Amino acid sequence: MKHLLHALEGRLAALPVPMAVQLPAGRQLGASKPAVTLRFRDRMALVALATGEIGNVGAAIVEGRVALEGGMRDLMAAAAGLLTRDPAHGQQHRWWHRALARARSMAAHTLGHDARHIQFHYDLSDDFYALWLDERRVYSCAYYQGAAMELGQAQEAKLDHICRKLRLAPGERFLDIGAGWGGLLLWAAEHYGVDATGITLSRHQHAHVQRLIEERGLQGRVRMELRDYRELQPREPFDKIASVGMFEHVGRAQMGRYFDTVHRLLRPGGLLLNHGITAGAVGNTQLGAGMGDFIEAYIFPGGELLHVSVVLADMARAGLEMVDTENLRPHYARTLWAWSDRLEAQLPAAREVLAAQGGAGRGDKVLRAYRLYLAGSALGFERGWMALHQMLAIRPDGDTATGTMPGAQSDYPFTREYIYKN
Repeated sequence: MKHLLHALEGRLAALPVPMAVQLPAGRQLGASKPAVTLRFRDRMALVALATGEIGNVGAAIVEGRVALEGGMRDLMAAAAGLLTRDPAHGQQHRWWHRALARARSMAAHTLGHDARHIQFHYDLSDDFYALWLDERRVYSCAYYQGAAMELGQAQEAKLDHICRKLRLAPGERFLDIGAGWGGLLLWAAEHYGVDATGITLSRHQHAHVQRLIEERGLQGRVRMELRDYRELQPREPFDKIASVGMFEHVGRAQMGRYFDTVHRLLRPGGLLLNHGITAGAVGNTQLGAGMGDFIEAYIFPGGELLHVSVVLADMARAGLEMVDTENLRPHYARTLWAWSDRLEAQLPAAREVLAAQGGAGRGDKVLRAYRLYLAGSALGFERGWMALHQMLAIRPDGDTATGTMPGAQSDYPFTREYIYKN
């Protein structure tokens, strides 16, 4: 233990922010005037810190075995310096690890398990999410077209960016898979005149969007269904499909089926926009340094990240042709910092809302988890441990005369000009 503490002292001295660590016996290491202090009540959590397993330290903070003093931005600056290996590239994945991960993925992503996983996260508390999301409650990466954009403006820019990529037009049948609190669904209907269908497994989100549809008089043109994507059986295929922040919940073992289903739901010549988090390294099943375990336990049970190359391969096998891919990784870092800062500014209100849901003890635990999750994720996107890709694909119709040029076989014009021009 002595050599671990000696190494820890060296890393503390080299951190970009002053940090102190109080040992279980009371001795303090690090800065005398710290911006961040961790007070350890547990020796195993101290070992996790000394060995760079910062995800396990996060779990100890959530469980109350480590007390945290300080802000999230300072804590994350320190956390990056305490790592002993790259959490995206540091794991060795032999064939039996991959086989085991696939077996676990298959078991985790049944219809029943997926519904419970989604409800665990998204049905936590609408009032809690409303404290730190924008007014539309868009819970996915924003698009910061300009440096001065506020969160709400950047989320509207993202919604419009997706609609423009899909070339939405009045009267088209549009499907939003995993429609959340309805931001994209309603934007597409109100600004582009589409006939819009959204699906979700969250009971809270379903009820919220149903209320918005009625309040805005969109009945008959917009509908929200409480349904798994595998159970959707429309009378006719959709012209355009978006999936935003959803396919991270699908699982590696179900990814082929997911894209096969999207292919079935999309008319020949139609467009798909798949927007979601991807892994920063090829072959990873989750982030290392205990981070993936933290997310699985406290935030997104059943969530799995795949490298964009793996996703595109599954997409291609399903008969969907990728026509444009855009990486918005730093946009998500900025989005997450905006969420984190908004939550930090509302801690008393958040504590009150969560206590009303499940009692003070559970509420404090959930709040600690979300503070670490939002700031830690922002750090992960800044460092490139994760990425955010928008993948635009077509279902070719087989007719080389279709489209704006010979061989397009779809609504896609094979130029990006239409996305950006006013």
